[in-house]
Amino acid sequence: MVDALYQDVYRYAYWIYKNRPLAQDPVQETFIRAWRSLDSLQNDKAAKAWLFTILRRKNARLYKRYRPDLVDVDDQYIADTGFDEPDESMDKELLIKAMNSLEPEYSEPLLLQVVGGFSGKEIANILNLNSNTVMTGLFPARSKLKD
Repeated sequence: MVDALYQDVYRYAYWIYKNRPLAQDPVQETFIRAWRSLDSLQNDKAAKAWLFTILRRKNARLYKRYRPDLVDVDDQYIADTGFDEPDESMDKELLIKAMNSLEPEYSEPLLLQVVGGFSGKEIANILNLNSNTVMTGLFPARSKLKD
């Protein structure tokens, strides 16, 4: 399962955490949690959706507990290092900004469809939504992304 699905789970984690090193730990924890409860997986074909659900819930638990210390941004200085990741391009940055600007009710289903390759029914199961709600939500999500 790790060999077959690691890249998909990692790609989804990267979109959630927006940082390659930060995405690695949750992916490892997802597979560990999956290993511990492997007997609860009833259908091997549902493994990808199951892993995405584990990762998504792990992320949700993290932010339920997390309360960041707030600082006044006017008092902060961020140096421009002039260093960009080699694989980043203007198109990629624009896409990431556009995805981040979407509300969660639009971005989550769209990420699951585009990054995860899930069908509308699978997305509905992962997000505990009605299949029709997911399908009707994907169209405005794409439209907002285009805008």
